[in-house]
Amino acid sequence: MAVQDVTPRAAGTGRPVPAAPPPPSRRGRGSWRALEPLLWLGPAVLLILTMVVWPVFEMARTSLTRVSSTGLSEGFAGLRNYTDLFAEDDLPGVLLRTLVWVVGVVTVTIVVSLGLSQLLNSRFPGRRLVRWALIVPWASSVLMTALIWRWMLNDFYGVVNRLLMDLGVLDAPVNWLAHPGQALVAMMGVAVFVSLPFTSFVLLAGLQSIPAEVYEAARVDGAGPVRGYLGITLPLLRPSLVVAAIINVINVFNSFPIIWAMTRGGPGFATDTTTTYLYKLAFDNQSVGESAAMAVVNFGLVLAVVLVYLRVVRRQEDTE
Repeated sequence: MAVQDVTPRAAGTGRPVPAAPPPPSRRGRGSWRALEPLLWLGPAVLLILTMVVWPVFEMARTSLTRVSSTGLSEGFAGLRNYTDLFAEDDLPGVLLRTLVWVVGVVTVTIVVSLGLSQLLNSRFPGRRLVRWALIVPWASSVLMTALIWRWMLNDFYGVVNRLLMDLGVLDAPVNWLAHPGQALVAMMGVAVFVSLPFTSFVLLAGLQSIPAEVYEAARVDGAGPVRGYLGITLPLLRPSLVVAAIINVINVFNSFPIIWAMTRGGPGFATDTTTTYLYKLAFDNQSVGESAAMAVVNFGLVLAVVLVYLRVVRRQEDTE
């Protein structure tokens, strides 16, 4: 019995049609799809590695190295830089002042921003103009803002003393930045002033994401303004509050321009935080290794505060 040729042929020519190439294997497609996100994330990952990870590595390496006053490495120092750092007489006061600085500025900023965001979320004439005006402290240079406030607080030509004397609050000009306590309060006020725009707009975005139907249902159930704010607004604002608090903690903890422009950490080390203190260790005391050790401690403190805060927030969410 003859075998029939069933090979497909092109019409009109009688020539065999070439076979189609085999489809790519699923394994190859899967490998490509797994690597494809790296093409999009690669630039961001590279930026993080070069701008964050590498400086942190170099900072940690320098903290374990003996560095001369001219900046030359003199070999491995072990933990000598850390022991010298914790033997400094001024360090306990600097750490306590940093705690007061961060907690005070972040707390006041969050509380005031809650009120400002609520105001900006309501309807009133000129609301858009007020929103634009609130951006000015954030858009301006922090160093410029700090210098302006230092001039305003000057005891000879400062407008603050002139205003308080005209109102009868003061009998004589006060040198606000000469006394450590007053200087710290003044710098905290400037830090709050600079931090308010970002925090207020983060919370405003959170308020605008809350559905109006939730408030309508609460009013039907008889909830008043206070109960509605505590029972609905604040719980639903928690994600925005977490973001605002963490970013403010990091920014305030590492704030250098405000303190340096207004008091340079003085008199002496009386208004220093860890950020300005490590600068003085490096450039005034010529202790580069000790300054790097202070930077490592600073980084660890910020990381610990953020992790503890996130853990507390997550535990509260789990209990609810």
